[in-house]
Amino acid sequence: MKIHSAIITAVLVLTATVASAQTPVTKASIPGIVNFSKVETTVACAGATTPAALVEVKRMGYNSVINLRTAGENGFDADAEAAAAKAAGINYVHLPFNAQSPDPALVDNFLKAITDKANQPAFIHCASANRAAALWMVKRIAVDKWDVDKATEEATALGLTSPALKTFAIEQAKKH
Repeated sequence: MKIHSAIITAVLVLTATVASAQTPVTKASIPGIVNFSKVETTVACAGATTPAALVEVKRMGYNSVINLRTAGENGFDADAEAAAAKAAGINYVHLPFNAQSPDPALVDNFLKAITDKANQPAFIHCASANRAAALWMVKRIAVDKWDVDKATEEATALGLTSPALKTFAIEQAKKH
């Protein structure tokens, strides 16, 4: 009976471990892309990305670029990036995300874009990967039904550093 109980306990522990395991975030150094990280082939989050780097983004298999940078950010040229995405054959979605004053409507637009099959897999970027990881965290909680701790762990690995954006992500996820 003790052996049977020990086997059942071991199976339950193993099952819980496997169920809570997630695919790790992998990092890569890509010319023209700051802080590139990816989860499986589903999504990549990154910081500042040059228009020229979008050819490599397409080569890596991404079908869309979701750009969260706002007008006036240092080194950002929305028109050049949109043209480069078009030339590379990638869907381009520009959702300006002001981290100092986040607009909840942006979350709706992001969730619509990220769940659109035509945009998958998606390459999401801002200046550092902080905003990109925050919005991915919303998707993980609201759409994929991940718990907050698991989503936070992944978002942190992807580049989430701001406690304010983490709070925003959690609040927005609960509304969806």
